[in-house]
Order: sequence, then structure tokens, then C-alpha cells
Amino acid sequence: MSEIALGSNPSRALVVLDRIALGAVLLTPPLLLHAHGIAEVAIAIADLCFLARSAITRDWAWVRTPWLLFGWAWWGWLIICSLPIPALDLGEGGARSLIQAVVLVRFLVLVAAMQHAILRAPDTRRWLYWIVAASAAYIAIHVVFQFITGYNFYAEPRGTDGEMTGPFGKPRAGPPFARILLPAIIPWAAALLTRPGVRQLAKAWLVLIGGGAVTLLIGQRMPFLLTCLGLVVVGLLLPRLRWGVLAAGIAMVALLVASPVVAPMAHYRLVAKFSDQMEHFATTQYGELYARATEIAVQHPITGLGAEGYRTGCYNPRYFRPSFDGSVADGGGAAICWVHPHNYYLEALVNGGFPGLILFSALGLAWLAALGKGLWRQPDPLRVALFAAAVIQLWPIASSTSFTSMPVGGWSFLLLGWSLAEARWPNGRRDPI
Repeated sequence: MSEIALGSNPSRALVVLDRIALGAVLLTPPLLLHAHGIAEVAIAIADLCFLARSAITRDWAWVRTPWLLFGWAWWGWLIICSLPIPALDLGEGGARSLIQAVVLVRFLVLVAAMQHAILRAPDTRRWLYWIVAASAAYIAIHVVFQFITGYNFYAEPRGTDGEMTGPFGKPRAGPPFARILLPAIIPWAAALLTRPGVRQLAKAWLVLIGGGAVTLLIGQRMPFLLTCLGLVVVGLLLPRLRWGVLAAGIAMVALLVASPVVAPMAHYRLVAKFSDQMEHFATTQYGELYARATEIAVQHPITGLGAEGYRTGCYNPRYFRPSFDGSVADGGGAAICWVHPHNYYLEALVNGGFPGLILFSALGLAWLAALGKGLWRQPDPLRVALFAAAVIQLWPIASSTSFTSMPVGGWSFLLLGWSLAEARWPNGRRDPI
């Protein structure tokens, strides 16, 4: 940062820009819960304020941040692949695809803005922690209430398969809850363990067990499995919480065993239906979507179809290949189609071919490298929790939304920016990473 940006007497314009950007970031979590469109506006405001600050201070060093170099390369390649030039077999998604590729930069700028400027003060990061923790509690309270009564506080029922919808009208509580749960509860549990006594130990364990139990009650398979993965990462990096993580794991297994009696619909989705889907995966919609994405990649290995290409390409009979087990000749035809292939890495492959997949994977590894720096030697609980949330987001063997779709994409980039800020500004001091 330049002296103008961080000096003791910053200009009034910079102060105003910083406050507006911070306000936009702090408003983003509640907006992601119930106002996705307005959350996009908040992200745009934070981006514009940060870019204006850079212009005023003439400080553009952030554009050379190591992870962002991979981000620029991925974004640039995606734009090239999305150019609507039929003669070169580019941009099957048309003008909409190109627009989506161009505006994707808003998320990269948001993460950089949070890392380099917006969250440089420790107080701002504490405010964000409490807002995210309150969001996790808001979802959890609705889930428990809905489990007991059958309805959330807004009188909305469970999902058609018995999933807990939490505060939402549809079963979409699991993905955001899995991402924000660990940053919300791990610092709390770790703080309890700094106090002597068996009672504090029991409280810390109950915090972990309670979080895992709510994830199980939601009844969405992938968020539950990813939460378990996140707890494993926390247990590996935080020795003081290993027994607590083990206790949470044992409690979740016990609850899963008892689920036919205490939570039959969760048992159906997490055990019976999941087992059946894994046994016949090739002919499930997920398997057929993955087969369709594979065929698109085979036919377009260099450029893919561009951003949003899967939305149109999936319906094209040119890509109707048999299911992985060969039992369905057309792979489900157009009936199985969706706007994305339900996996980030297959999405990157379809959008940008193998170069796009390589660049996206490199970006993910660069993020994890920056987030994980020093954690093995000095495992700060909040940083560990945010690192685990990033692992959950970037784990390749998972069904998922589109990488940039709201609200899950908004939560993921918000947590990435927060985590990078925690790594860069420990106690308000710059750490060159």
C-alpha cells in the first residue's frame, strides 16, 4: 500500500470510499441470504470503491498478486473462448456467454479488494466474523425449528424429499451453511478450550457436535459430506480441537445410525437414496450431466464452449453420447439438461477446454497456498476454519452449483477475500504473501 493509502491523514475521498466499500462488504452476508440481486449490487459497489482508491493513490501493485495472475489468465482465456465467432467454433453460448465471461471479473476484484484494502483493520474483520456467525445461527435456528414443527419461522414447509429448507422456501440451506459453519464455530470452540476446566471442554465439544448435527438434519448429502471433510481439515491443523472433532464425528455417526427413528427423512436422503444413487450413478442425472460434459470436452478440447456454453450445448444432439455404463444410448437426451454440469472442474473444462481447466485448477491451488501459509506452524483457529471452508469450496469430487452463481458463489468469494485478509494483515500488520 502507498503512504497516501495508509498514512495517518488520508484524504476525505479515501475515507469515504473505504467506508462505503466496507459497508457494502458487511451488508453482503445478509443480502446473500434473502436478496441475491442486491448482493450483486453490493459487490459491484465494493469493487468500484476499491478501483477508485487505486486510481486516486496510483497504487496498482495488487494486480500482480501471485494468485491473481492465475485469475487474470483464467479470466482472459474464458473471454477468448466466449467470443461469438462461429467460423472458429468459439462462443456457442452467444453474446450472453461473452457478457458472463466479462463480468466474472467482479469476483476476482472483490477478493483482491478485501485482501488488500477493505479488511486491513482487525476491527473490520471482527465485524465480518460476527455477521457471518449470525448468518450461520440464523440458518441453524430455522433448521432446528423446522425439524421440530415441520415449518420454518415463515411458515414454509420442508422440501419435497423431507430436506430442511432452513429460512428459505426451497431446500438450499445446505451449501451456504456448510461453507460458513466452520468459520462461525471453530474460533468459538477454540476460545472455550483456552479456559481451564472440564465444563469448558464439554462446551467446546458441544459446539462442534451441534454444528455437525444441524448439517446432518438439513438432509442434503453433499453439504453434509463436505462439512465432514472440513472437520477433518480442522482436526489435522488444530491439535487442541482434535478430540473435539473426533467427538463430533462419533456423534454424527451415532445420529446417522439412529436416524431411521429420530430423523427418518434425513436417513432416507443421506443413506438410502445416496446409496442407490452411487450404485446406479451412471444413469442418475448427475452421471448423465457429467457424461454430456465429457463429450463436449472431447469435441472441443482447446476452447470448450465458452462461459454459459453448457447451457446451450447440453441440448445439442451433437453431444448426446451414451451414459458411462452404455445403458442409455443418448445419455438422457435433452431431458436431463441443466445450465451447468454440477461440478466446478467439469464446468471449467466445458467453458475453456483443457487450458481453461488447467488455469482454473492453478488458481485454486494458488488460493490454497496463500491461505495455508504458516498454518502448520501457527494454526490460528479462524484462519484454519477459513482454510477448511476454501477446501470445501474447491474440493473436486463433489456435485455443486455453478462456480460464480449466487448465492453460493457470493459466499465462497466473500470467505476467500476474508481469509486472504486474515493472512495478509495479522493484527493489522502487513504480511507480504
